[in-house]
Amino acid sequence: MAAARRRLTGSPVPGYHPVDSGTAQLLGDADRPESWVLLVDGTPQSHVDLADPTYLDFEYVRRIGHLIDLTAPEHEPIDVLHLGAGALTLARYVAATRPGSRQRAVDDDAALVQLVRDQLPLPRDLRMRVRVGDAREELASLPGGSVDVVVCDVFRGARTPAALTSREFYALVAGVLRPGGVCALNVGDGPPLRFTRSVVATLQTMFVDVAVLADPAVLRERRFGNLVCAGSSGPLPLDGLRRRCAGDPAPGRVMAEDDVRRFAGLAPVITDESAEDSPAPPPGLFG
Repeated sequence: MAAARRRLTGSPVPGYHPVDSGTAQLLGDADRPESWVLLVDGTPQSHVDLADPTYLDFEYVRRIGHLIDLTAPEHEPIDVLHLGAGALTLARYVAATRPGSRQRAVDDDAALVQLVRDQLPLPRDLRMRVRVGDAREELASLPGGSVDVVVCDVFRGARTPAALTSREFYALVAGVLRPGGVCALNVGDGPPLRFTRSVVATLQTMFVDVAVLADPAVLRERRFGNLVCAGSSGPLPLDGLRRRCAGDPAPGRVMAEDDVRRFAGLAPVITDESAEDSPAPPPGLFG
């Protein structure tokens, strides 16, 4: 979120657009020609560089990119499911770094999907199916063991809907993943990280290995921010993740193994009955 906040400069091009979930806005990135920030109701949703899809600006998106990079050998095609389309930043990244990958994206905002298609055109070689619909319904319709990576980045405004935070939802995610496949969740949370602790406790009921990738200040409960929670039926590539996150422009920390178990502690597992939307960011966070 800090990276997103830093980029909000310059004249809106092409400006404001009504979408099903509110008002979308496209802003040019003052530092990178042909780069754009997509906001919905004032909350940064995506940054995309049309000239260089391998460039990932938002810190949490870069960390998800590291997970994708380490899922399979370099350049090997993979199958990816994106829950929450945004500007399809990671789908463009996968297409550029792993040519031939098959990808699906699901978003419930038809007008936003069309806006991205019209204003931020996709590469011609992108093997991508974008569906307008409900994330859980799409998960339930997919065959088991058909996907290598599931990226969950669904926000309504600045909050993740409750239906996409529960054990029942993560069971659907685990069901579509191949053995050793990875799910990556974008979680917005702040001190004292109660929501994230419960997310981690819930993931631990579904996956053998769970890790959290985030800014150290967020993990130390000093500010609100994005945390990437990752789960897999096999071992996560922790050594590679630590090297890559430490080498980022804004270095991140990877919390795993005993540390992540202590982090979850006795946090309650989230069920459909107890699920709530993720916490709202503090007023004024995005200016």
